[in-house]
Amino acid sequence: MKVDAFKIDIDQAQLDELRQKLSTSRLPKDFGNDQWAYGSNGAYMAELLHHWQHNYDWRKHEAAMNEFPHFRCVIDDMPIHFIHIKGKSSGAPCKPLLLLHGWPWSFWDYQKMLGPLSDPAAHGGDATNAFDLIIPSLPGYGFSSPLPKTGINFWRAADIFVELMQGLGYDKFAVHGHDWGAIIAAQLGHKHAEKLIGSHFTTLLPLDTFTGGTVDPSYFTAEEQSLAEYNAHFFADGGGYFAIQSTRPQTVAYGLNDSPTGLLAWILEKRRSWSDCDGVVESVFSKDDLITTVMIYWLTETIGSSMRFYYEAAHQPWTPSHDRTPVVEAPCGIAVFPKEVVLQPKAWIEHYYNVQQLSYLPHGGHFAAMEEPVKLCKDIQQFFAKLR
Repeated sequence: MKVDAFKIDIDQAQLDELRQKLSTSRLPKDFGNDQWAYGSNGAYMAELLHHWQHNYDWRKHEAAMNEFPHFRCVIDDMPIHFIHIKGKSSGAPCKPLLLLHGWPWSFWDYQKMLGPLSDPAAHGGDATNAFDLIIPSLPGYGFSSPLPKTGINFWRAADIFVELMQGLGYDKFAVHGHDWGAIIAAQLGHKHAEKLIGSHFTTLLPLDTFTGGTVDPSYFTAEEQSLAEYNAHFFADGGGYFAIQSTRPQTVAYGLNDSPTGLLAWILEKRRSWSDCDGVVESVFSKDDLITTVMIYWLTETIGSSMRFYYEAAHQPWTPSHDRTPVVEAPCGIAVFPKEVVLQPKAWIEHYYNVQQLSYLPHGGHFAAMEEPVKLCKDIQQFFAKLR
């Protein structure tokens, strides 16, 4: 595997073109939408767009990203971008930790955790908990582009990341993930358990969810029926994106790839509704945080290929690699955040995964790496410390 150093260096012409597009944004009329019931609120959209056009500085954020070592390689004809940070330990070799993001995420959603995980002593922690960090962009996301072929889904991505880690010299590694990253982490723990030190993740879904798999209702106790109702409400009220992206992603991609305003609205609504922010999105994400996420998708033109991840998962049934239980055999550390988009019954969690640590955190939602980075770092460090 050939690995090349990579630097994020966006051509100024792209930034100038974006500024021009922002200056001609045409917002639809928005009324009766103070509570965001119809989607992204028009007044807040106008406020964000003004900030994006007049105050936001991409070069500042680009420089912050480039403070870390970036690389690119090609695996199975696909470009894969990743950050690779060598840990600073007290002497013993650092465990390699693969950090996997989801949608609508990017690798940069782990920004607050990079220092504490790679150099914990410099952040008031224990140097023995230092990791070598590998943070890739998922295939077809951000700088892991352009996506050259169809058929790339979460279980194929798991195989790609095994090849990446082995190509970097890590025959056995740790993994943590959210959203798609959590599902990939679970697939690694299912198919490639012997290659894992352990698998730590947040989002909990059966690996066959995208082709009709569900959690048997019998696993929900009487006290947990509210969780079943919570999950049903999410898919009924907030699942429209899922239906579109798993059936006709290309159709909506034309509008989102052409309009920065449309792309902002699409991602903003998810950031607000899936985080533990009580409706105040800037209590979790700054304006710059929100816009930087959109910029990564915009500048790489990857919103369309990122959404295809849903289509490919829905149209290629997951095939088990074994019929043993638990389904995910690698040692599992699971952090449950109360405003995660789906919440599962404890009996099912302990049936499906080889649970070695199960933590229920008091605050946080679907974007825990940005919302609760300190608590998440501690949970990851505690879990993998047990697996020395």
